[in-house]
Amino acid sequence: MSDLFSRPSDEYFERFFSTPLDELLAEHQAREPEQKVLDLFQRCAAEIPAYRRFLESRHVNPADIVSYPAFRQLPLMGKVDYMQAYPLPERCFGGSLRGADRVAVSSGSTGQPTFWPRSAAYELDVAVRFEQVFRDSFRAHQRSTLAVVCFALGNWVGGLFTTSCCWHLARKGYPLLVATPGNNKAEIFRVVRELAPHFEQTVLLGYPPFIKDVIDAGAAEGLDWVAYQPKLVFAGEVFSEEWRSLLGQRIGSTSVYHDSASLYGTADGGVLGNETPLSIAIRRWLAKHPDAARSLFGESRLPTLVQYDPVSRFFETHDGTLVVSGENSVPLVRYHIADKGGLIGFDDMWDFLKEHGVPSLVELGLDADFQPRNLPFVYVFGRADFTVSYYGANIFPENVSVGLEQPALMAWLTGKFVLETAETEAGDKYLHIAVELLPGVEPAEAMPPAIAASVRDQLLRLNSEFANYTPAERQLPRITLHAFADAEYFPAGVKHRYTRR
Repeated sequence: MSDLFSRPSDEYFERFFSTPLDELLAEHQAREPEQKVLDLFQRCAAEIPAYRRFLESRHVNPADIVSYPAFRQLPLMGKVDYMQAYPLPERCFGGSLRGADRVAVSSGSTGQPTFWPRSAAYELDVAVRFEQVFRDSFRAHQRSTLAVVCFALGNWVGGLFTTSCCWHLARKGYPLLVATPGNNKAEIFRVVRELAPHFEQTVLLGYPPFIKDVIDAGAAEGLDWVAYQPKLVFAGEVFSEEWRSLLGQRIGSTSVYHDSASLYGTADGGVLGNETPLSIAIRRWLAKHPDAARSLFGESRLPTLVQYDPVSRFFETHDGTLVVSGENSVPLVRYHIADKGGLIGFDDMWDFLKEHGVPSLVELGLDADFQPRNLPFVYVFGRADFTVSYYGANIFPENVSVGLEQPALMAWLTGKFVLETAETEAGDKYLHIAVELLPGVEPAEAMPPAIAASVRDQLLRLNSEFANYTPAERQLPRITLHAFADAEYFPAGVKHRYTRR
């Protein structure tokens, strides 16, 4: 794509709408991703004022960056030292916002949003990830499909970005109707009752815990999910394969590999990768073989595992975290997204599986004639900083601190806490906060509800994602009280960590 600081021509859109998915991916596989990202760097150095200043401040001469090894030596850009350090227009092609026609926001730890402008043309690149899911997993090119967008609507990236990409697929010829009730369960149920009987399948798109809430609450209100042949698209959070199986049972899933898919996306980069039937099958196999998973990922916990197109979003790793480059109205060049994870080549993944006794697709539970996409894998544990993801909202310890540091509460508390998400036996996610009592203070029945209400009120005030993503009935955290220097949560002499995963 070129000259995107002026609005793209209709021909670019028509090409997307008229080109089959297989052909689009084949064209990308014929390109060298290293050369593509090197070309992106040269364009950014020439056309983006902020990036030129960023390079100058680090004594980098763009003329010296003529090879991929040289590109690997470029400084990483981050939210603080780049996105927040230069004016927004200067971070765009041509130093102007005139090439963008829409914007998304993401919340910072202080509640100050970061704005991410983009053009509809860049949505087409992301729409390919949705097309992979809808075509390869859901066969939506052959089945009439109702897509129900259950992400929060508004400036937040999930809802409208998802809606727009689904609209692109409908315009491309998919028999797809897109409904946008957002994260309003009553509206979702009304849409499903009225429209789902007219379609061969219904796709619910939203954050994992909210989709579970929708399924459970809908069943309680008499919705027969099985009759609607549901499919599920998730984003924003890591979940277990046991959780996927639980939801599959509740919707009457007949193919756990094809009836759901998770997207790996960010406000700054769009959708970076997507689950495929192959990646789900591999992850489910790894869930049953924890020693193999630990050998592959280096940890006992199971990350999200997706495939990605390196010509669309180019990944690198840095100290166990992910770095991405990609075109957008605010392009990313070696952008440190602070997600802990890593990369595995397609052939490397198969070599690993064969070494561990998996010689073919059949052993993974897939049909022998299934044709996987020859795309590399990226795995993501979640953010490497201290945030906790809850209903797709990034919950920051700083937000919680404000809730605890109210005068009435500080008569009881040290201010130290541990923030984490947990699940009930029924699989419902909730926000848990362990708080430390001052020495000599005994727990009292009135303390937890007062602390929970204060934290919720400050989260609603400070964190727009929490306020708009999290259902009202899930916003009140569960509080547990712990004695001073409690060995489990607040051991003495150890550097305290405010989050736990």
